[in-house]
Amino acid sequence: MKKKNIINLIKYHSEENDAGFRSEAYEIAKDFDATGDHQLAEYIMALMSNASTFVPQVYENKSAYFEKLSSGVEPLPLPEAIEQDVIGLVNAISRGLGINKFLFQGAPGTGKTETVKQVARILSRELFAVDFTSIIDSRLGQTQKNISDLFKEINGFAHPEKVLILFDELDSIALDRTNSNDLREMGRATSSILRELERIDSRVVLIATTNLYKHFDKALIRRFDSVIDFNRYSQEDLIEIAEVLMNSFLNKLKCNGRNVKLFRKIVALLKPIPYPGELKNIIRAAIAFSNPNDDHDYLKRLYFAAIGEKPADLKMLQEKGFTIREIEILTGISKSQVSRDLKEV
Repeated sequence: MKKKNIINLIKYHSEENDAGFRSEAYEIAKDFDATGDHQLAEYIMALMSNASTFVPQVYENKSAYFEKLSSGVEPLPLPEAIEQDVIGLVNAISRGLGINKFLFQGAPGTGKTETVKQVARILSRELFAVDFTSIIDSRLGQTQKNISDLFKEINGFAHPEKVLILFDELDSIALDRTNSNDLREMGRATSSILRELERIDSRVVLIATTNLYKHFDKALIRRFDSVIDFNRYSQEDLIEIAEVLMNSFLNKLKCNGRNVKLFRKIVALLKPIPYPGELKNIIRAAIAFSNPNDDHDYLKRLYFAAIGEKPADLKMLQEKGFTIREIEILTGISKSQVSRDLKEV
């Protein structure tokens, strides 16, 4: 493709000259075909034949191994220790010194995958997740071949500096090679990944996640430039995160029934307070299913999720540290009546 082709494409696009743009695109396809890049030529021709509107398209790698994901847009509160590690990761990548392979380890729901999406957004990189179900094959040796093909595609991206690859739940394919319980074929797969990680283009950023860090092959861990532990949440961290999530959902619904102090008391009743993934689902469900005519109904539902029963026992509510006003909100009984009933108990 010559400079004049690029200039003409921009010119025709700015002039909204559909015929001129298509003609130039076909010329570019012919040039690629003539130089042996038949796949790209066919792709451009397919775009032109299927296009219903005048929109220049960007060629992307098409692969059975990848799924393109959207970058993170939802709020992602993290404990300060983890947040600082992620900031360090972003800084390391941005400096271009070849530090490009990272492992996020932690229990399910700790925010590993969502953090990867946020990193992709911050770095303005396209995010591709590897589908390991398409890699694993029951035929002897085929899994290793698929791994080799996968890394060839990773190293073949036209703009590796704009790509972030996610190996989500890498443990599904790479475990300890010395573990007698691990299938020999999967042990060989781990060895293949070890070799390929050494050869990956340093401009590509690769982040893997795992829930089974203690079962990982030590040699595999050493292939990563940095390991970030996502298990570092205190109870107060989780309560703070719950509040951020609540505010996010209530803002979307423009709900006025915000009572942060009561909300935090109820969240503290969750034993234990779950990690952010599950916590988000609990809060979202409480708000989504709440009565739109009752601004505080989500608090009652959240209490039910925490305790397993409706907030009806006034004495128990008092023993759990709720004020008369908070009991009124949870039960719908007036403060004066609550006071009288508690005195009689």
